[in-house]
Amino acid sequence: MPRAERREQILDAATRAFARTGFTATGLDDVAAEAGVTHVILYRHFASKSDLYRAVLDRACTRLAASVGTDDYDEHSVAALLRAAAADPDGFRLLFRHAAREPEFRDVIDGIRSASTEVAARHLADDIPDSPWRTWAAQLVPALTFEAVITWLDTGQPDPDHAADRIRQAIRGVIQAAQ
Repeated sequence: MPRAERREQILDAATRAFARTGFTATGLDDVAAEAGVTHVILYRHFASKSDLYRAVLDRACTRLAASVGTDDYDEHSVAALLRAAAADPDGFRLLFRHAAREPEFRDVIDGIRSASTEVAARHLADDIPDSPWRTWAAQLVPALTFEAVITWLDTGQPDPDHAADRIRQAIRGVIQAAQ
C-alpha cells in the first residue's frame, strides 16, 4: 500500500479507536488492531501515541475548517457544522468531547473555542451593546452550539432537516437573554 494511503488508513482507525475511549484509555495495540497493522507499521508513520493522536486531531480540525470555515458566521454556519459532524462524527467527538478533557491536547480545543468566541463577538456586536453580557453571549453561543451538535450526534442525528433551525433557535434565545 502506498505510504500516504497507509497513513490515512491508520488515521481513520486511530480516530475510531480514540473516539471510543479517549487518549489515555486507548493503547497502540487498540489502534494497530483497528487498522489491521503491526506496531512496526504504526511506528513507521508516527513516532509515538501522542504524535498519532495529535495527527488525528489536526486532521479533524482541518476537515472541520474546510467544511465550516474559520472567519465568519452566517445563516448557513450551523447547517455546515452539522454536516461536518455527520461526515466525521468520531473526529468531531474527539475534538469536542475528548480533547477538552485531555490536558496534553487541550490547546487544540482551546484554539477552536477562542476563534469561535472571537467570531461570535464580532457577529454579536450589531445586536448587543458592548458589555459583560455580550462577552457572556460570545462565549456561550459557541459552547452551546458545539454541545448541541455533540448531543445531536449522540441521539442518532434526529430530524436532520430541521436540526440547524432548532440550534439557531437556542442561539437566538442566548442573544435575546443578553440584550
